[in-house]
Amino acid sequence: MKPIQPTAEHRSSISVGFFSVAPVLPGLVLTAAIAATAIAIRNLTGWMTLSPLILSIVFGMLIRNVISVPTTTETGINFCLRRILRFGIVLLGLQVTAAQILSLGTAGLGMIALTLIATFGAIRIAGRAMGVDRSLTDLIAAGTSVCGASAIIAANTVIRGKQEHVAYAVACVTLFGSLSMLGYPFLAAALGLDARGYGLWTGATIHEVAQVVAAAFQGGDVAGQFGTISKLARVVMLAPLIMTLALAMRSGSDGATKASAPMPWFVLGFVGMMLLNSTLPIPAGINEMLSTATAFLLSMALAAMGLHTDIGKLKAEGWRPLALGAFGWLFIAVFGYAMLKLFGF
Repeated sequence: MKPIQPTAEHRSSISVGFFSVAPVLPGLVLTAAIAATAIAIRNLTGWMTLSPLILSIVFGMLIRNVISVPTTTETGINFCLRRILRFGIVLLGLQVTAAQILSLGTAGLGMIALTLIATFGAIRIAGRAMGVDRSLTDLIAAGTSVCGASAIIAANTVIRGKQEHVAYAVACVTLFGSLSMLGYPFLAAALGLDARGYGLWTGATIHEVAQVVAAAFQGGDVAGQFGTISKLARVVMLAPLIMTLALAMRSGSDGATKASAPMPWFVLGFVGMMLLNSTLPIPAGINEMLSTATAFLLSMALAAMGLHTDIGKLKAEGWRPLALGAFGWLFIAVFGYAMLKLFGF
């Protein structure tokens, strides 16, 4: 029997199927190399508070502005900004369980939720009063009120700000979150906070997860545990925030053109992963691997954003967004402390 010879149409589909990956490979390799370098530096130095997400966007910006970005990498970089980013956010849901969140109790969850909502709203109001670009204001608000760089890149899938805005917002949460990480341990005694209260305050008000862990455990294991769990509660609140932003922009109630924002259905994947992790506990070893994979994918996305960021345009934003970031930093710290006392911690 003679072998069946593929038709010209069949050969074409095989060719397209085989080579369709080729255009994205150069960009994927570049962003993956940047992400791997960032994670390696964090691990080799032992500075676990050194976020690979932040290092990745910095390295990407250096390559973009000091060397150059080959045009062959453009397709892969854009792929990271869309597909890789969303997949990383979905996997982020595996880092938290419903039981962890519920362990904070009604008072703890209420304090965290009110602090988040008030901070986001206050930064938005202040940003408009200061004349800061709307999308940059929203990115700073998301990063400050929720969970730093991860919240910024997730919010940007809806807001669709410029890459320079993403970089500026990441710089703000890095700077002010680091100041909180260094300063909070010295304030615990002066503010009369016990271990539980101090942990809740750090988790509810410091920007990045790594920064929270570093500051909270300075108050002991109990403070560290409450700080970590309360921070994870803020991470979970990222999902309703992004959906609310999308609905507001699509309805035009946010001052944006109606239907200008895509619905972030990937956020449902984030919630699904959290529920999966809550009902089917993942073994510690596998969970650690998934956590590393999540950090790697999000670092690739931040590297891609850095590779699209023009430092000249970043400087052109001026000092006002930085002042807005400082306002948000002070607001969330003071308001969070007030809520802590109001709820009896």
